[in-house]
Formats: sequence, C-alpha cells, structure tokens
Amino acid sequence: MTDETPRETFEHDPIGHAEARAGMTVGELADEYGSAGIGASALHEAVDVYAEMLGDDEVTNFFGLAGAMVPTGMRRIVADLIRDGHIDALVTTGANLTHDAIEAIGGKHHHGQVHEDGKTEREHDERLRDEGVDRIYNVYLPQEHFALFESHLRDEVFPPLEAECEADGAVSIQRFTEELGRANAEVNEREGVEEGAGVAAAAHEHDVPIYCPAVQDSVLGLQAWMYAQTSAFTLDALADMTTITDQAFDAEKAGAMVVGGGVPKNYTLQTMLVAPDAYDYAVQLTMDTPETGGLSGATLDEARSWGKLEKAARNASVYADATITLPLVVAAARERVESDGADR
Repeated sequence: MTDETPRETFEHDPIGHAEARAGMTVGELADEYGSAGIGASALHEAVDVYAEMLGDDEVTNFFGLAGAMVPTGMRRIVADLIRDGHIDALVTTGANLTHDAIEAIGGKHHHGQVHEDGKTEREHDERLRDEGVDRIYNVYLPQEHFALFESHLRDEVFPPLEAECEADGAVSIQRFTEELGRANAEVNEREGVEEGAGVAAAAHEHDVPIYCPAVQDSVLGLQAWMYAQTSAFTLDALADMTTITDQAFDAEKAGAMVVGGGVPKNYTLQTMLVAPDAYDYAVQLTMDTPETGGLSGATLDEARSWGKLEKAARNASVYADATITLPLVVAAARERVESDGADR
C-alpha cells in the first residue's frame, strides 16, 4: 500500500491510553474510557447517550429491567432514578418486584457462594435445599422470606384489589403493581424497616407506572393466581397496552434504557410500533449476543430496522455484566447532568 492509496473509511483517530488515578470521579473515569477501545469506548458512548436522555426535559424515559437486578443489589439505583424524575415508565419482571417487596417488608438477600470447598455444585445446592435457602448464583435468600411475602400480599395487597374486581371486573397489571408499591411503602414505614421501601414504593409515590407483562412468570404471579382461585381478584393482561402506548404516543421525544433482555426489553421497544414516532435514544446493557437471532441479544441497530428506533436515533450497547455497568453508566450520566445544570 502506498501513501496515495485512498482510505475512505479510515479516520486519524488514534487510541489513547486511559488514566486511572486516585480521587477521580466516576464521570472522569468514564471520560477516560472514551480514549480507549472495545468495551471501554462502548461504555463511554452509553454514558453520552444516557446523559443526553436524562438532561433533556422533553424526553420521556422508559426503563426496562430484566434479570436478577434487585436481589443482586441494584434496587436503590433504580428507586433513586424514579425519585429524581429520571424514569417515566418502568418495565420489569415479577421476580424483581417479588424481591423488591421482600426487602421492603424486612427480608434480606445475603452473600453466598456457588459451591462449597470439597463439594460439587450439585451437592452444595442439595444441601441448600435441605437448609431452606434459595440460590441466585452467589446470592442467598432464606425461603421463610417467601412466606412473609405471601402474608404481605394476602393481608395488604390483594384485599383492596379484590374489592375493585368485585365492583368493576378485572384490574390491570399496572394497577396491581401500584397497589404493591403502596403496601410496600406503608409496611416499610409502619414496621420501621431499616432498608428503604424500594422500587415499587418509589414508583407509587411519584406516579410512575410499573408494567410487568410477564407477571405470571414469578412468585408474585403464582401468588396472584392462587389468590384468584378463591376470590374475585383477577388481572387483565391487555389493559396496560393502552397506558404505555399512550405514554409513547404523547412523548415529544422518547428514550429507552434497557437492562438485560427478555420480555422487559421487547415490551419496552415494541411500544413504538404503534406510536407515530420511535425512540430517539436507546442504551442497552447486556451479555447476550445477537448471533442466535433471539430478542435478548438483538442489537439496537436491528431494532431500528423494525421502526422501534428512529433512523437518526442515538444508541449504544455495552456487553458486560449489568451489575457492573449499570452503576457506572448511571453515576457518570447523572454527574454530567447535574454538573451541566449547575453551570446554567
């Protein structure tokens, strides 16, 4: 190759070497990531996009939360985003809502291990079963917390919803999650629980709807089904489509933060298929790859082909454990937004 050979796709943009020093803020570290390549540059781009989403008052922010994010310690991050007006609609799993409620009423998740020394993983899990402990990778949850959760639902959550069903028929899943948030907040305060009231409580307090389209796929859904066997309580699985579609339809601009895949990711993105416009911003934090053709691993560029993202949308994907990337992206984006606000 000679100096005269044209390089149409090449830009003189050399890789820099990130600095990591004592006393740096998270935002400063994210800026350093922008000098580097591979995943570091992707995380830097995600911070850029998410900060722009949060800093623009015209953007309606949708947040998809899949995976075991609540039991692994991400609960407060999401609750704080709601309280500070950075989430306008939350789409999540029944599992995350189950674990959120357990902590709100006094239960705790605990550090655990994948296997014991001298035992296979199977032997370790057999012992945990005998001891009444459920394992989520390296997190433990004593099974008695599920009994506490069932009592909470039957005493505090289901009765008012049952009365509504007797009067008006089925309630929406969003109405169910709203009542769950109210009950979580009330019990948390009444019992003086040291841990905060959590995600559903924050959403209830700030009128942020929580959509849980696959609620049946969880202990929360199992409890709802069992209660429905002997009462008038029942859920309308389609009712929430109207509410979330209205939010998308009325949005001046729209942004999506998608943590993990599955139903929350698809439900969040598909909303734009029946809206006049699509997402102007999107950030995805995932470990799923696109080669299988599944939705969980599908790129946000692929979503653009469906009309879920605008052609000109800003989007970024970070492929890494979301318990690592979510705190980094949120902290760095919030630092930038708050700094920009202070400078005005």
